[in-house]
Amino acid sequence: MATEATFTVPSDQFPLGTVFEQLPDVTVTLERIIPAQNVLVPYFWVRGTVADDVEAAFTDHAGVKDVYLVDSVADEYLFRAKWVEEHASVLSVLVETEIPLIKAVGTSQQWTFDVRGDDRSDVAAFQQRCRELDVPLTLTALHALTPLETETEAALTETQQEALVLAYQRGYFESPREVTMEEIGDELGISQQAVGSRLRRGIKRILGSTIPETEHPDE
Repeated sequence: MATEATFTVPSDQFPLGTVFEQLPDVTVTLERIIPAQNVLVPYFWVRGTVADDVEAAFTDHAGVKDVYLVDSVADEYLFRAKWVEEHASVLSVLVETEIPLIKAVGTSQQWTFDVRGDDRSDVAAFQQRCRELDVPLTLTALHALTPLETETEAALTETQQEALVLAYQRGYFESPREVTMEEIGDELGISQQAVGSRLRRGIKRILGSTIPETEHPDE
């Protein structure tokens, strides 16, 4: 039976963990991958800072060749990493054991990795290989396969969904509005501008995934 598992790793025991030394309030999210041809996940998002130079916060680490900024929107920064493939880490074991990475999120407290195996033996093999390489992994959850995300959920980033859900729950979309962007931002710990950006981009993604494409008739 297909099995999903959640593992945690101390924040400083993963190559990107050096960012928390200078920016302890940020959240780092790796793009999900299905390992293929020994390719490690190259892209990740950094959220929760207004630092002018987030790139400089990633100090040297034995597992990283290079980290560079690809794009930024509001308080969200997209990076690409070049890894040292020989460095033993969760990522290298994912590729070696061919276990798909469903989700990976890092904070100053810990890294959380959600992985999926065709059965429990795949997850067990992943965990055993981490032990052999002294990767400090802790299993926190093990369960049967969960339903796939809806197209709308898959279209949204985690932060966009968080902002939209909170705005809906607090009555932002009511008429008249029952909450302001500033109040939503205070609750999320981000600026009013960042809230507006997440709501606009989230709504655009929802519309793009739900409204069928139509041809405009000639006028």
